[in-house]
Parts: sequence; structure tokens; C-alpha cells
Amino acid sequence: MIKVGVIGCGYWGPNLIRNLNGLPECELIAIADLDQSRLDHLARLYPATQTTTDHTEITDHPDIDAVIVATPMGTHYELGRQVLEAGKHLFLEKPMATSSDDCRKLIAIADERNLQLMVGHTFLYASPVRKIKELIDSGELGDIYYVNFSRVNLGIFQKDANVVWDLAPHDISMICYLFGDCPVRVSAQGHCYVQRDLGIEDVAFVALEFGDGRLAHIHVSWLDPNKIRRATFVGSRKMLVYDDISASEKIRVFDKGVDVQPHYDTFGEFQLLYRSGDVFIPHLDTTEPLKTEMSHFIDAIEGRDTLLSSGRDGLRVVQVLEKACESIRKDGLPMDLVYDS
Repeated sequence: MIKVGVIGCGYWGPNLIRNLNGLPECELIAIADLDQSRLDHLARLYPATQTTTDHTEITDHPDIDAVIVATPMGTHYELGRQVLEAGKHLFLEKPMATSSDDCRKLIAIADERNLQLMVGHTFLYASPVRKIKELIDSGELGDIYYVNFSRVNLGIFQKDANVVWDLAPHDISMICYLFGDCPVRVSAQGHCYVQRDLGIEDVAFVALEFGDGRLAHIHVSWLDPNKIRRATFVGSRKMLVYDDISASEKIRVFDKGVDVQPHYDTFGEFQLLYRSGDVFIPHLDTTEPLKTEMSHFIDAIEGRDTLLSSGRDGLRVVQVLEKACESIRKDGLPMDLVYDS
């Protein structure tokens, strides 16, 4: 049985703790946070689990095999380094780190010590995303022309990162997983309307271009009246809308499209043939993505599976984020992307 510790019990940590505690293949040994009141609350929920305000009591704990780090992104590298150097497997929440150089350092330590390094790109473990992957790979949608993501809401404004670093990792990791490839070029535009004194963008539009001509567009915002989590996939055969807010119809597949008449001799004979058929709503597994994600981490540690969101996957996402923000600083100039081999 894998013994686990968790560092960080703020917004996301309690969700990870809840799912870890429900897994029969692991034991939650200890949790750490700087806020004693949070620890007191969690101690009442999980009385068998140790609590501490000193994270080194987890990194140095002789019985702990793996550590989950769910702290602000600016702390990921230093805490991750300490975990790996203590000889423990590491799960880091997204984004992996605040620079690609720090990501590389963590990967090097994990490789040197033969440790698992996983990044929390949770949507890769969500049944709707896996169903979309299945539909794309099977050819059900035809050739994918473009994808449009919208991830907007009012808040939560961050002090240590802009909206691109906060929200776009979800969509970047998803599109790389779904396409089985990463973009070759990125351009972005953004603006800071609320935290102008800090220069932190709260709205951004990110355009990704893939080597085969496919396009993806990502709209992220902390300044929108509605909470929207939607992605539209337009293919040559069918189209698909993924609405993560919807309770019962997260995926809708539309038998819609446009065909060009294959043979015509004159311009007058040229026609576009519009198709409008049925809407299909596939059945989806209802397992919580975080439970699947945590179980996958344990399976990888025990050698039963290969990481779907490894440190190298996390590095590629950070490289896209860096170039997107560089493009914003350069007024939307397209930036070529080159990844580590």
C-alpha cells in the first residue's frame, strides 16, 4: 500500500484529500498547511491523519512514499524539489512550475532517482474528455478543422499569476492530449482591466496553430458575468460541443456540416451542400475525475500504468504558456514553439 502525504489544503487540496482517502490502494498519512484552522477542520474529518503546519514533517517522514503538492504555483518548484530529493514520488498541481527551466530541473531529479513525477492536468481524467478523444481517434468527427475553448467567469483574481497561467493550462493540456500533438505556433492578446497596478492580465485570447493546419482558440477571463466551460470541435463529418457546466448533457454531437459538390464544370454549378442531422448525446461514466487521477498516480507508482500527464507533459504546457505570455507582451506577435526532445 502506498502511503501518501499532502502539502496544501486551500482551495483544491481538500478535494484531493477526499479522493485519496477513498482509495483502498493508498493510505493518507499526513497533511500540511500554514493555516491551522484549515488543519483543525480536516482533522475532524480525517481523525486518523496527522496534521502539521511544517511541510518538512511530510517531506522528511520516513513512512511516506508519495507527496501531493497543491500550493500556489510560485511554490511548486521549491516544494517539488524537496519532495523529490527526499526520495518520494511527486504529484504537482498545474501548472507544473512558473518556468520551463524549473520544470526541467524537477524532471532531471525525478529521472535520476527513478521517481514518478505527475502533473495535475485533471481534465485528462474526465470521462467527457476521454469520450471526445475516442470520437476523434475513431474518425467519427472526420478531420478536425478547429477547436474553440471558452473558460470564463467573474474572478477569482490572482495576485501571483495572470489569467493565462491560471486557466489556460486546462485547455492547452486537453488539446495536446486530444490531438496527440502540441502546437507549433502561438499568438495571444490580453489586457489587465482590474489589477492595472500589478500588470496582471485578467482577460486573454490565445490562438494555437498545429503543424497539420488545425487551429485552436482559447478565451480565458476573470471578468465575465457568466461562468462558462465550453469547447466546440468542428470536424469535416460532425461537430461536437463539450459543456462542462451541464449536469446531464456534457457532450452533444451534431450531425452537421458542409460538403462541396465533388464534380462541377462551371461556376454556376458550384454548390455547397449543407447537412443538418440528428444530435447525439453519448452516455458518460460518472466517476469523479480526481478519483481517476489519484488512482492513476498510485497505479504508476506501483508499475501498473504509465503516466498520462508526466513531468514532460507538464513542461510542454508551461512552454506554451511562456510563449503565449511573451506574445501578449509583444502585442500578439506569433511565437514559434520548440519542445524538448
